[in-house]
Amino acid sequence: MTTLYLVRHGETVDNVNQIMQGQTQGQLTAAGQEQARRLCDRMADAVIDAVVASDLKRAVDTAAVIARQRGLPVVTTQLLRERDWGAFTGRYIPSLKGEAWPADIETQEQLRRRAADFLDYIRRHYPGRHVLAVGHGIINKAIQAVYHRLPMSEIGRMDNAEVRVMELAD
Repeated sequence: MTTLYLVRHGETVDNVNQIMQGQTQGQLTAAGQEQARRLCDRMADAVIDAVVASDLKRAVDTAAVIARQRGLPVVTTQLLRERDWGAFTGRYIPSLKGEAWPADIETQEQLRRRAADFLDYIRRHYPGRHVLAVGHGIINKAIQAVYHRLPMSEIGRMDNAEVRVMELAD
């Protein structure tokens, strides 16, 4: 059995400013850095054999706080990247209400396929281990939806630096 601690990155400047980040790098705020430190404290007694993160800066920076404290490297993967919001990327979120979705947005089906690929990646590379993985709000929702075999709409939103635990059969 593989234990997956699925984490959402700490708060970013774009989170605060309600900007659609998508697959941009992002920058943690001071509060986001503090959230990562508190997460590290909360996870102090947890067994963690590996730390995996999206290759986007905001996730790597969050993961690095836990990895550094444990002397572990941060392994990055594009499978954990946030949803590609296409032409909506960089836009003020409230201004998008009512707009037609551009054709270049990653679909839920594509997200779910990537989420399933991520779970397979963890099972394949970390069987029987305890893995902390730092991703993003929407991809983490897709991962949980695949894991629980539920529609994404039935998975609750993750707060910044929140952890959800999943047990994966090897």
